[in-house]
Amino acid sequence: MSGMNSRAALLTASGACALIVLDTNIVAVTLPRIASDLHATFSDIEWVVSAYMLTFAGGLLPAGSLADKFGRKRMLLTGLAVFMLASLGCGLAGSSLALNLARAVKGVGAAMLLTSALATIAHAFHDERERARAWAFWGACMGVAMLVAPGLGGVISQALGWRWVFLLNLPVGILLGAMVLRHIAESRDTGAARIDLWGGLCFCGSLFLMIWALIEANRIGWGDMHTQMRLAGGAVLFALFIGVERIQRRPMVDLALFRNPRLIGALLGMAAYAACAQVMMTLIPLYLQTGLGFSAIASGAAMLPFALTMLIFPRIGVQLSGRLDAPSMLVFGLVLVGLGNLLSAWAAVTMSYLPFALAIAVTGSGAGLLNGDTQKNIMACIPRERSGMASGISTTTRFSAIVLSFGLLGGLLAYHTEAAFDTALHAHAQSAGVMPGMAAHIIPRVVAGDLHGAMADVPASLRSVLEPLARTAFADGFAWILCVAAGVALLSAVLVRLLMKDEAAAHQAVRVEVPARR
Repeated sequence: MSGMNSRAALLTASGACALIVLDTNIVAVTLPRIASDLHATFSDIEWVVSAYMLTFAGGLLPAGSLADKFGRKRMLLTGLAVFMLASLGCGLAGSSLALNLARAVKGVGAAMLLTSALATIAHAFHDERERARAWAFWGACMGVAMLVAPGLGGVISQALGWRWVFLLNLPVGILLGAMVLRHIAESRDTGAARIDLWGGLCFCGSLFLMIWALIEANRIGWGDMHTQMRLAGGAVLFALFIGVERIQRRPMVDLALFRNPRLIGALLGMAAYAACAQVMMTLIPLYLQTGLGFSAIASGAAMLPFALTMLIFPRIGVQLSGRLDAPSMLVFGLVLVGLGNLLSAWAAVTMSYLPFALAIAVTGSGAGLLNGDTQKNIMACIPRERSGMASGISTTTRFSAIVLSFGLLGGLLAYHTEAAFDTALHAHAQSAGVMPGMAAHIIPRVVAGDLHGAMADVPASLRSVLEPLARTAFADGFAWILCVAAGVALLSAVLVRLLMKDEAAAHQAVRVEVPARR
């Protein structure tokens, strides 16, 4: 492929990936309006995010195999078509159930679109230096998409309504389709085996049961038989998935690759980054609108410190990569994410925006370092001819971590917000005539971002008492999940260092050897 054609292919594939990132992050700002318009509870809102992420994460590995077997260009066009039709369904949805079903279909299209786009980039660049530049450009496109998503979502939802967040994907998709037809050359893995149907079903089923358990556990309890059966079923299906992959001649996931500590460390870094930083792109707008009372546009603008540092720090990472080895880069990024979340937890309970803005900027800086670096390390561990599988493993790790983390942190947020609110109600029960049992009725809509809808069902005489209590309780619950995310990020930093210690030692040996040769 000529230089001009490869650059055009890079621009097109990066644009397709940016559409996915934009769509994934733009929805977060609109969740309170969706909750208000469709009278949704927090469980309903969790499914708006999780239905999409579930089919997205579950479809990435099969989509990578399909791209290898049938061609990346064909899968790009198919994924775009499915994505656009599902976007239309989201925009026309009249209930939370219809919206969630359309979002699930959209996740399938996004999986086909993203894996084939990443495989196209990996296949288009042969030279190691050119590949590094291509991934840096791709990372910059992702950063720009993350930067503009919150503000754009706020403007669209407040000016046109939340449905247009989905409907505007249609003209963008048409433009991208024309670019794919013109600039992307067909490529495939000639040695690809038949599609691993059973492996895909086992993995998707396992992920679905896990997410179902996490979302419903807050409502029915962790000790409930249904929760335990879903968790056990998810574990059994995941074990079956591993067994299926072990007996395949050309598996969807080559388990032999996981003997490489560098790959395991990079995947852990990717998972921790996604679970502790990227998931905050969805949760922070809820805090800004419910905890601080920001409008949709204001909350989108308030996300800029996170998005700007996430955009800037990949460039700083390029400079640091000449001084730090791969493990140190990943550890440094995870430590920044952990510290940023700890600072955000402190700032959240102050109910003040300025310290919170500074704190999320620290989180964004760590995320910026990790976004491209984890991707680069994962792709480097897998043969180029299996770039579809490589992108499938990478993106599956990322979005599985997001959906599992969102389910877990969302459940913890609802639980601790309700506990804090209930405690506050008991303290005010005698003086204000508040009924302690009101927490279970109000909090599901408060956590969903629909504070005004929750207060509409409360007697007017109590609203002035309950609304500040609900905001404070939500801030307390949000601070709690930030502490959990910080702990996971810092623990992951230690584990990544231990897993990749041989890689670090090899890098140090090379640096010592080069001056000796001179």
